[in-house]
Amino acid sequence: MSAHSPIHCHIHTPLTTGSNLGFSVLPKDTSTPPSVQSTLPHFIQEPEDAYIIKSNPIKLRCRAAPALQIFFKCNGEWVHQNEHFSHEYKDLNTGLKVREVMINVSRQQVEDFHGPEDYWCLCVAWSHLGTSKSRKATVRIAYLRKNFDQDPQGKEVPINGMIVLHCRPPEGVPVAEVQWLRNEEVVNSMNDDNIDTRADHNLIINEARLSDSGNYTCLASNIVAKRRSATAAVIVFVNGGWSLWTEWSACNVPCGRGIQKRSRTCTNPAPLNGGAFCEGMSVQKITCNALCPIDGGWDEWSVWTVCSNQCERQRSRECNSPAPRHRGKMCEGNAEASENCTDGLCTQSKALSPSCMDSSTDVALYSGLGAGIVAVAILVVAVMLYRKNHSDYGVDVIDSSALAGGFQSFNFKTTRQGNPLLLNSSIQPDLTVGRTYTTPLCFQDGADKELFDPLPDIKVKVQSSFMVSLGVAERAEFHAKAPAETFPRDLSRDYCGTVDRRKKGLLTLNGPTIASREQLRTTGMFGHPGGRLVVPNTGVSLLVPHGAVAENMSWEMYMVINQGEASVQTLEGCEILLGPEVMYGPPGLDLLCPVALTIAHCAEVDAENWNIQLKRKNSDSKWEEVMSVEEESTCCYCLMDTKSCHLLLDRPGSYALVGEPLTQAAVKRLKLAVFGSMDAGSVSYSLRVYCVDDTPHAFQGVVAAERTRGGQLLEEPKTLLFLANTFSLQVSIQDVPQFLWSIKPFTTYQCEFSFPQVWCSNQQPLHCAFSLERYSPATAQLSCKISVRQVKGHEQILQVYTAVAETEKESLPFFMQTDCTITSQTGSKAFKIPQSIRQRICATFDTANAKGKDWQLLAQKLHLDRNLGYFAKQHSPSAVILSLWEARHQDSADLDSLASALEEIGKIHSRSSPRDEDEPELQAEDVAPEYTG
Repeated sequence: MSAHSPIHCHIHTPLTTGSNLGFSVLPKDTSTPPSVQSTLPHFIQEPEDAYIIKSNPIKLRCRAAPALQIFFKCNGEWVHQNEHFSHEYKDLNTGLKVREVMINVSRQQVEDFHGPEDYWCLCVAWSHLGTSKSRKATVRIAYLRKNFDQDPQGKEVPINGMIVLHCRPPEGVPVAEVQWLRNEEVVNSMNDDNIDTRADHNLIINEARLSDSGNYTCLASNIVAKRRSATAAVIVFVNGGWSLWTEWSACNVPCGRGIQKRSRTCTNPAPLNGGAFCEGMSVQKITCNALCPIDGGWDEWSVWTVCSNQCERQRSRECNSPAPRHRGKMCEGNAEASENCTDGLCTQSKALSPSCMDSSTDVALYSGLGAGIVAVAILVVAVMLYRKNHSDYGVDVIDSSALAGGFQSFNFKTTRQGNPLLLNSSIQPDLTVGRTYTTPLCFQDGADKELFDPLPDIKVKVQSSFMVSLGVAERAEFHAKAPAETFPRDLSRDYCGTVDRRKKGLLTLNGPTIASREQLRTTGMFGHPGGRLVVPNTGVSLLVPHGAVAENMSWEMYMVINQGEASVQTLEGCEILLGPEVMYGPPGLDLLCPVALTIAHCAEVDAENWNIQLKRKNSDSKWEEVMSVEEESTCCYCLMDTKSCHLLLDRPGSYALVGEPLTQAAVKRLKLAVFGSMDAGSVSYSLRVYCVDDTPHAFQGVVAAERTRGGQLLEEPKTLLFLANTFSLQVSIQDVPQFLWSIKPFTTYQCEFSFPQVWCSNQQPLHCAFSLERYSPATAQLSCKISVRQVKGHEQILQVYTAVAETEKESLPFFMQTDCTITSQTGSKAFKIPQSIRQRICATFDTANAKGKDWQLLAQKLHLDRNLGYFAKQHSPSAVILSLWEARHQDSADLDSLASALEEIGKIHSRSSPRDEDEPELQAEDVAPEYTG
């Protein structure tokens, strides 16, 4: 071959030496176009990742231009040229030669490969200027296993509750895609905003609807196969709700004592798909007295009238012996009669003779005199009978003060607290509400045994202020200076009966009745010494300061916790009740200084995160703002403590503490408690978890409900801080011993309450129940954990460890005081500060002096130095400050803080100026020795 002849060299086999890619350098081809000589190979098609399905080999393709040769390299080794399938053609657009190469990869090749990574291949293309490499393409064997890692579980969900179905598909290559089927139809989340199919394959239905009931299946598929999970039955149930009460029926007897009924049906809504039937009574009955009909009877005939000029005289009678009453029959016969008065001597058509006329005139004269005498006699008899019937009352004392709502000035000996005369005299008549609350809460000083000084032995007829406020006309009669047994035995019964006839009294609840809750109220009679009212175990009390009632007055005062849910429905925006709605009265209450009302609340008080207001109901039962607790006001005073709010008020009415969260960091405290009970005659055990506002009043409802169920408190209640972050609350059961207990089929192991359900619970308990089954009746112990957590918030764990045998069940523990009967207390024993010390403090601090010792310094040392404008307008600012201190420290039962404050004031005084020997000085020692606890 001559040195000038062109050399065409085609290399088909990879070399192990030579160039940097393992091939010899090709001689320059002078016939190649210039554009080709100056271009590196460019891949038009690179090999793609592939999956081998079953035993079918896959093809990898590679296409490059310009390229003299293309070879595959797999797992770092060159593929033999005999396994390449090459094809070359010219691109009409660029004029370049395009070379395409293909190889087959079998399942056996992939299985035989053992390396740290998947089987891979790439292309290497050569041109005159060098080489180019393609991307790596991986080859994997595709498969999909049969068994799901987690099958969806069936569940029963209340309507509008959240449905969460979990699915973990089988292992596969490539990773399986998941679809959800409901009754064999695909669930499409794109067309339904209520449905969310997450990337973690779970199916979430935010608010369950009846149409969401059905059989759900998780369908997993990839290029190899499809797999179906076990079917999960989802039942959306509706708990029954009561309809409105019907009107009271007519009395069932026409005469005498009978019964009236009203009813309601469980159709609002009706229970569906196994939902719970309504709790409570469907029929209510009350007694009624149908007045018996009384038929009328004729009186005696009146005397004949004077003979008229028509020669007639008349007489009459009335149907009033007795008069017909209560649908009785009228008298039969004529009420008037007439006859000829001349025995036929004259008639209407003839003129009377003079003698006839004279005789008729005499008859008229004597008849008129006789009638006048009879009328006078009847009037005298009537007056005597009236005085005789009313002589038993003695002296009547009724003046404008009684009509204004107050008692006439009088003293009488009080009965013990258990006397229904005092405890029940203010009970309202609405029979749809619960009975008067009777569970007690102890005062530290025991029962109040003070007696009013007796008056002379007279009977004073007074009008109860509460009766006046209700518009009841009947009067209660109190007998002074008489032993207890001389009180009229039917007084309380008659009084209550009078009130019972007023179907919608002042204290009727504003909302639906809670069947399982009693209405919480207490009453007491208060005079000049003052006293305290307490609604037991609710954190609600009312302090009536000494001197608030005038010396010649007594008031029957009451305090009620309204239980109605509708009472908060008129609140606006994001406002919620932070404690119970409390009403005190009577409405016409006239006091000389404000009372101190204490209400427990459930807010973590923080001015940056909360806007807390005091609201009052107006005459239209609508809420109106009284003040914001962070602002200053001269109409009332609000002192916020960690768990209680202390109010100084001078207007009776309904009050509530209302909060509006300003940020998502606002916190509301929840009380968590778990109760358990063994189902009668079965192997099932029920756990009930309650989440309720952290106030004693709210938890009292849980205790009352569980007491009726025979529940047992399994763990000391705990507090959960619930954030205003709009996230839900989840309750789940964990660590159940798998070989001893199981979750009962078709019952839940997790509850979820939406944020509005928890945030706006309005003192009503949220309830989550777990039902467990023991495999053997010999299993006598249960241990597990209850997790209560807010999404993106705090969590609490309730540890359950209890004996479940029915014979070992203990009575419900109750952490409140229940061994006394005092709900009201009057006189000095109701106060921590002795009266003599109180008077000296007021005399010392009410008047400013040169030493700077005034009520403002007292307020500062008692940490009550905000909103001082309210104290300034009071007649005795020091007395009001001490009343607020009494309300704030009613549970601590010590005078240390007050004594310390007085001691500090004394030190300030001793440093500021010499003591005036003529001026009395109040020292801390004056307080402590007189306090006896």
